Amino acid sequence: MQGRSLNIATIPASRPFLDMVVQNWLNRVGVEAGSGDRSGGDSGMILVPGRRVARALMEAFLRVLDGRPALLPAIVSLGDVEQQSLFPMMVDETVPPAVGPVFRLAILARLILAAPFFTTVSGREGGTIDRVWPLAQALAELMDDAERNGVDLREALPKAVADDFAGHWQKTLEFLQIVTEAWPAILQEEERSNIMARQVALIEAQARLWAQTPPDYPLWAVGFVDGSAGVATALEAVAALPQGVVVFQGLDCSMDDELWKQLPPTHPQALFHEFLSRVGVSRADIAQWGEPLRPERENLFQHVMLPEAGIARWGQPAGEIAPSGISLLSAADSQQEAQAIALILRDVANQPGRSGALVTPDRGLADRVRAELLRFGIHADDSAGEPLVRTPTAVFLRLIVQAVTARFSPVALLSVLKHPLAALGMSPGRARASARLLERRLLRGPAPQPGLEGLHRALGALQDAQRTDNGYQADAPDSPESLESFLNQVEAAFSPLLALEATARVPELLTALLETAEKLAAVDDEGDEADQSRPGSRLWLGEDGGALSRHFVELMSHTGDLPPQPLSALEGLLTASMAGKTLTGLRGYQGGVELAHPRISIYGVLEARLLAFDTVILGGLNEGIWPPVAESGPWMSRPMRQRVGLPSPERRIGAQAHDFVSAALSSEHVILSNAQRREGSPAVPARWLMRLSAFLEGRGITLPVHPALAWQTMLDMPAGEAKPVAPPEPRPPLALRPRRLSITQLDTLKLDPYAIYARYILGLKALAPLEEGAEHADYGKIVHTALERMIRQHPGTWPERSAQILHRHFDDALDEALVNPALSSWWRPRLHRIADWVLAQEQWRQVGRLNCTSHTEVSLDYTLRDLPGGEFRITGRADRIDLWMTPGQEAPTGRILDYKTGTPPSSKDVVEGWSSQLVLEAALLAKGAFEGLPAAETEALTYWKLSGGEEPGKEVAIPSVRAKVTLGELVGPALEQLRTLLADYDDPSRPYRSQPWAGKEARYSDYTQLARVAEWRLAGGDEE
Repeated sequence: MQGRSLNIATIPASRPFLDMVVQNWLNRVGVEAGSGDRSGGDSGMILVPGRRVARALMEAFLRVLDGRPALLPAIVSLGDVEQQSLFPMMVDETVPPAVGPVFRLAILARLILAAPFFTTVSGREGGTIDRVWPLAQALAELMDDAERNGVDLREALPKAVADDFAGHWQKTLEFLQIVTEAWPAILQEEERSNIMARQVALIEAQARLWAQTPPDYPLWAVGFVDGSAGVATALEAVAALPQGVVVFQGLDCSMDDELWKQLPPTHPQALFHEFLSRVGVSRADIAQWGEPLRPERENLFQHVMLPEAGIARWGQPAGEIAPSGISLLSAADSQQEAQAIALILRDVANQPGRSGALVTPDRGLADRVRAELLRFGIHADDSAGEPLVRTPTAVFLRLIVQAVTARFSPVALLSVLKHPLAALGMSPGRARASARLLERRLLRGPAPQPGLEGLHRALGALQDAQRTDNGYQADAPDSPESLESFLNQVEAAFSPLLALEATARVPELLTALLETAEKLAAVDDEGDEADQSRPGSRLWLGEDGGALSRHFVELMSHTGDLPPQPLSALEGLLTASMAGKTLTGLRGYQGGVELAHPRISIYGVLEARLLAFDTVILGGLNEGIWPPVAESGPWMSRPMRQRVGLPSPERRIGAQAHDFVSAALSSEHVILSNAQRREGSPAVPARWLMRLSAFLEGRGITLPVHPALAWQTMLDMPAGEAKPVAPPEPRPPLALRPRRLSITQLDTLKLDPYAIYARYILGLKALAPLEEGAEHADYGKIVHTALERMIRQHPGTWPERSAQILHRHFDDALDEALVNPALSSWWRPRLHRIADWVLAQEQWRQVGRLNCTSHTEVSLDYTLRDLPGGEFRITGRADRIDLWMTPGQEAPTGRILDYKTGTPPSSKDVVEGWSSQLVLEAALLAKGAFEGLPAAETEALTYWKLSGGEEPGKEVAIPSVRAKVTLGELVGPALEQLRTLLADYDDPSRPYRSQPWAGKEARYSDYTQLARVAEWRLAGGDEE
């Protein structure tokens, strides 16, 4: 096409592209920058790829004009042809209106669900809407890709599968009849067209109009890279106009023709080559506007990005090459990368007039950097905005569904009740206070049984327990009755969702969800009377509420024909249907009224095209992120795409390679950033980084490492010399020290005195975790309860039916524990094995050959006198004490048993005094300290290890036969040793140290973190 080169120009990538476009526009249409002449700028049009570029170009006009008045040309985004009121487009009446996006996805989802590919004898195979909706989106993207590239799938798909392809591709081809037969028939019936098909048709219609009737005003197209079918037609038409110009960024006119002809699709110039080949224009005919601003850097990247056929030229002279202004940032992981980038941007913000930006396709990295910048009070302008799915109302709705599908498990329920939007017809503050009370009284510790019924049963058990408490008041603000009222309100709010059948139509699911959300969000003082009729109106306030309400209207309008779905599919549908929908700008819940920083920005790769900054960080330069994985999609393999005429997946990599090179050339300071590990796994640096390093190393040049990594290591370091924290040594006055402990806590006083200090002097008690695993404590409680009932019922000889009775006691204790049904099924056979083992141990009871009486859960209360701090009371409870009379003795003899469902203390620990409970019980039994029992000498101390496993039970005698001490030698001095210990802590100078004995730490402690054990132990302060 001769002469057409006069209408195509390129601007060096190292020049500020938009400013150069403005300068040339003003010069060529007769308006000099700064002249104030308005004669030429009031007629004309500039086409740009997108809205952000349109805004940036307008800002460039204002910047170049330097505040002088001028009429700007019409700046039109070619991608928004339907919304362009300034675009003089002749709408082709033969092109029907476009179908709505949600309508298209809903119909495609219905077709997928009905396809034999997803049908089994029993119903649908994975055919729930949450799984199918992403597949519908993939089908829609396949159709858009084909229409964007001028491929008719109805003609191309039948020849997509060759005879030598795998058989499953033929089945996939049958499935794709959805887009070749079913969907076109629906479009014809609805008299609609596909979104991309209409857009391409309108652009091509306008291109024909320009060719037939050239406009009498300047018409430029600037900044385009991807010349797909419709765009390429429009660019070709613009280039052919008398006053038309197409302006590219960074087109390489100096590459050898031999290499130019064999560019791979991943090369930064590949898309330019594709367009120029289409329109028949030689690079020699393309005008260059301006000289490179950084010729050495442009020369560097031209050589670095040579196609594979030109790699041999790396060893040849390359002219002047200077990587000045480029530095590397290779972080250990994504978090360190984000912190280092935030520090760079903070440094830029502190320099007046300087601009900085992070450019990355990695949204995870962008979110991390944005959060780190808030640490410094910087609100970055994030071009991606806020995903609709993460706005407060959307999160609230998803949490509601999670709570119902999780059957109101503690975490799921509290996530809803503690959400800022939850009020339940009260004030939000009162609702949260009630939620916290519910958490403390019912939800901490082992989870109640599933469902609201389980919560009501747990509440009933709490009420029964507290009615026996003398301090119980039914009208107290934290009484179970107040919880009962709150639970009733919760149940009423969730009633629309709870009333649904096992499956329901999607509009019914959405309606029930919205009704539930509005009941949960209702407040007692919401607005005026008009608003009172809409109790959930605050759900839809603001930009995010409006966007979400419109989205729900579309979903409810177009999903009525889908087959009934289970409620469990609703959350996945909400997440999938909101994918890709974003809101721009900072809203009140994100940070108050603060505005985005005018000079600090975060951009995606597409949004950053054509923009230039003083400092730019190209972040996330890892394979699979930037460049992305070259995926062919779920429906077609690479050979299939090639056979139907679709571009290869690598074409996308070529576009991002051009963006990478342009960003690296257009900014004064460039930081190339990557992470060595991502999500805990090793990461590979981007191929462009490796090329750059290899090329420079071959010339003995090494890129400098940016100092931000050193800044990051100092970020959380103390200002002065770092000194390890010393172990805590609290010395409370004697009056505050406890004068009463249980017998089990006496061992804690030895092993971890700080735990006694925190619990009884500071009054700190750890909250049980939410959904605490039902471990040994709960299992042990069941075992203790069953054995206690058996011993109380039959303290002496056991009846012949003792086996049935004991098994029944274990079953009753398990049923009363209200544990999860699955856990109950797991525990029941183990408990029955324990029962059988106990029956074997108690054979002597059934024959009655020993006159013995067993006592269970016997209370202990003993006071030690004549201590420096006064009397000290010891309390406790023994699991079981057996007493019998030996002929010839006046006092009974006893045996003390302790049940352990976990690991009992070793005989060595007992002998050395670290586990002294049974020894002290024996000493106190001799003193007559147990309620209702006479003083008795102890003949045996025994642990029963009751696990119910392969070895259901085991009897452990204390001391063991290998111990070099007798039971009498253990029990005799026990009380005096205890007296010495307590007298030691009656000294006000005696500190309550944390875990003072190395190797003898308490197995479990709620106060390890409070005592900062991990910090001082690293410094070696773990010895007394």
